[in-house]
Amino acid sequence: MTGNRILDLMLESFGTILLPGLTMTLPLTAISFALALVIAVITALVQFADIGGLKQLARFYVWVIRGTPLLVQLFVVFYGLPNVGILIDPFPAAILVFSINQGAYCSETIRAALESVPAGQMEAGQCVGMSYLQIIRRIILPQAMRTAFPPLSNSLIGLVKDTSLAANITVVEMFMATQRIVARTFESLALYIEVGLVYLLFCTVLTKLQRIGEKKLASYGGKRR
Repeated sequence: MTGNRILDLMLESFGTILLPGLTMTLPLTAISFALALVIAVITALVQFADIGGLKQLARFYVWVIRGTPLLVQLFVVFYGLPNVGILIDPFPAAILVFSINQGAYCSETIRAALESVPAGQMEAGQCVGMSYLQIIRRIILPQAMRTAFPPLSNSLIGLVKDTSLAANITVVEMFMATQRIVARTFESLALYIEVGLVYLLFCTVLTKLQRIGEKKLASYGGKRR
């Protein structure tokens, strides 16, 4: 193709690529990350509280998920589970895998943040008669989450890009939409660069929001001190 035809193709395909990004990629990211945070907080608190067998189970979960590729996990759930009679549609399967995968990574971030809170905070809560759960909910966890905010934001940005792997289990998100246009036009270089720029746009917006959040948390911490 000539330069003008390539530019026309990119302009024509922009909406076709962006729409699945808004209707599939972003919802997939948001839902998966929200569920991942729930899993991560529970897993981190179980380890922080040193609850016997549950701590070992949490460590095993983190070990398995962090030690196996995300793509393999997607294939096991979507293509493997039907062999034992468990059928999951593509979008729910992607949410399940992404949330479990991110939950393992985020749990380590939150666990480290919990352990960074000075032990004196726990003792201070006990001195004023607070229960263990009240201390965790009102004192330890809020401080830990402020510390964990930047790395958790990085995990969210990484998840936006990882959603492209969902194309391998037939989820029609941005990357699959681009692949379909490439299959029709054979103009792979320009179109893959274009979808890369759309991912870059999404991640840039999230990066800006991360910086705003960090500034607000820093000012909030300063006021409390």
